[in-house]
Amino acid sequence: MERFTSLTGVAAPLMRHNVDTDAIIPGRELMKVSKTGFAEGLFANWRYSDGERKEDPGFLLNRSPYRQAVILLAGHNFACGSSREVAAWALRDFGIRCVIAPSYGHIFHANCFRNGMLPVTLPIAQVEAIAAQVEQSGGQQPVTVDLESCTVTAPDGQRFPFTLADLHRTALLEGLDAISSTLRHADRIAAYQARDRARRPWVYDVPAG
Repeated sequence: MERFTSLTGVAAPLMRHNVDTDAIIPGRELMKVSKTGFAEGLFANWRYSDGERKEDPGFLLNRSPYRQAVILLAGHNFACGSSREVAAWALRDFGIRCVIAPSYGHIFHANCFRNGMLPVTLPIAQVEAIAAQVEQSGGQQPVTVDLESCTVTAPDGQRFPFTLADLHRTALLEGLDAISSTLRHADRIAAYQARDRARRPWVYDVPAG
């Protein structure tokens, strides 16, 4: 999994509340067999007119520079609703590596870490202040998210601290997925198995067939 240390770039201020996972990636956009190729379906009901692939010029991500956004600013309860992990895949496939919002759907929040994305939680007033600065600059002034210092730097240089569980922070900083994180403890796992085999050999010595 790709490491996340610091990210500076275009932030898209999609300041809507209760954006559910079906809005992020509608059900009709799920018919793929891999974790990639979902960028086109991201926010499809909002990005395209009348269900066609004709872009709506009024939608934020159809306008420059927000087409190149790597950070998404959002309102309360972002990615609520169904548990589809494809919501995280679609955002990541589009180029979004960080979402900044005051709250998230619980399952989406967990899915972000499994896909190398950082969900930053900040108070709504701070998210709105960052969004206002971005909008004032027409998206030209970047936002920086630094996971090492756990800070978000707004276009005017003001820094906002955030907190993150050590497990998630370490996994992102070191580029570890769930399997890689587990294998870091391979020696302890092997030692436990050796002790358990000595204590309960019948569990391990099962005849074949």
